Amino acid sequence: MALRPDEFFDHVVAVADSERRLPLARMTGWEISPFEPDGLRVAPLRPPVLPEPARHGEDPSACNACRDRDEGIWFNDHWRLVRIPGVGVPLVLMLFPRDHYDMADLPDELAAELGLLSTRIVRHVQALPNISRAHVYRIGDGGAHLHVWFFARPEGQAQLYGSWLVVWDDLLPEYPADVAEADAEIVADALVASHGGSRSAVTPPAA
Repeated sequence: MALRPDEFFDHVVAVADSERRLPLARMTGWEISPFEPDGLRVAPLRPPVLPEPARHGEDPSACNACRDRDEGIWFNDHWRLVRIPGVGVPLVLMLFPRDHYDMADLPDELAAELGLLSTRIVRHVQALPNISRAHVYRIGDGGAHLHVWFFARPEGQAQLYGSWLVVWDDLLPEYPADVAEADAEIVADALVASHGGSRSAVTPPAA
């Protein structure tokens, strides 16, 4: 059984300093880190907050992802793919179920399709010129409606390898929107060819 919130907090602060600051992570010393360790400090660890604050969209009637179920660059009956604007890396896409599910309550058939869709999206992103990798992230603390991120890493930028990519994305200047949009359209068209679906939302017939 996992430690209770108070037990976990006590376990962690036992190795922290008098201000509840932990030592810097080993990751800050990696050559791909966007930060130099000198001058960095870890924020003090705050005590647990219980009950946890509600995530956005816990109530489906107030969920933005449900409201926007017909917005995106690719659709089928169950899923939609969106390009995220204003990012620093060449392309960031987000995949949503069109109906209100989190990962743990996806029906088995949608869970199976998520695996296949994720693989095909990665395949199509990595087929773009000047892209080396597509990184896939599912976090889930901010929103109750499942959303899976796909980050394209630019070719040759070795300092952007690995788990620091999302931080570098926040530091980089905004990538040219016209280039990102054109690449997103290539991915969406390839997804239509490999997985079906369409480039516009399919509205179910009225009951």
